[in-house]
Amino acid sequence: MNADGGVRSVQRALDLLRRFDEDRMAWTVSDLARACELPKSTVVRMIATLEGAGMLWTRPDGQITVGAGLLRWARLARAAWEVPEAVRQVMREVAQECGETVNLYVRQDVVRVSIAQEEGTRTLRHILRVGDELPLWAGGASKVLLIGAPGPVVRAVAARSPRGESFHAELAAQIAAAERDGYAVSHGEREEGVSGIGAPIVDAEGRVVAAIALGGPTSRFTPDRITAFAARLVAAARRISDLRVLS
Repeated sequence: MNADGGVRSVQRALDLLRRFDEDRMAWTVSDLARACELPKSTVVRMIATLEGAGMLWTRPDGQITVGAGLLRWARLARAAWEVPEAVRQVMREVAQECGETVNLYVRQDVVRVSIAQEEGTRTLRHILRVGDELPLWAGGASKVLLIGAPGPVVRAVAARSPRGESFHAELAAQIAAAERDGYAVSHGEREEGVSGIGAPIVDAEGRVVAAIALGGPTSRFTPDRITAFAARLVAAARRISDLRVLS
């Protein structure tokens, strides 16, 4: 066991699997070893183990790609995280009225993950892939997702930021402001030229379970539009919260 309680071999295997995405679905063993900063012999053993579980597959040309066994995990993930149509409808209305892309995020430990998305109507728009992990130290959605989070989680999030642990006090203040205002705004925190607004979705006990967020070019997030966007987003968050379908 390592210092953070994880099993090193499992963490290495997960890191290897994360190298596969829509932009690169096939690797040579040598490239994987370099990307993971591991000995080639170690990577070969990991690939053999993951192949045995159906998570990887060696193609006839020798390149490594994702295995068909992952289809089962994809099916399970879809069943567990599929967003109800009633929530989708609210998201579509916000996207159409505001013109910006709408994402639904959940917090998983020290990252946030988009579990649903409705693209905006503008030609120039900000889009990320559903399922991608994003940092919690940046973005309006992150601030609202951290409302009520335990102190150690907030400190861990701050430690992962470019400013390190020194960011903790400012992050805590941003979270408090998000709780007070009912939404949070960000400009260029994670990506230059991109702005976002997030509002919390809560359960019956008032605990934050998700965040609905608007994202788009900073040039379109003017003070007047931010006021209108925030009001629309907060109303949408309340509608989704009242549905009691997220937990």
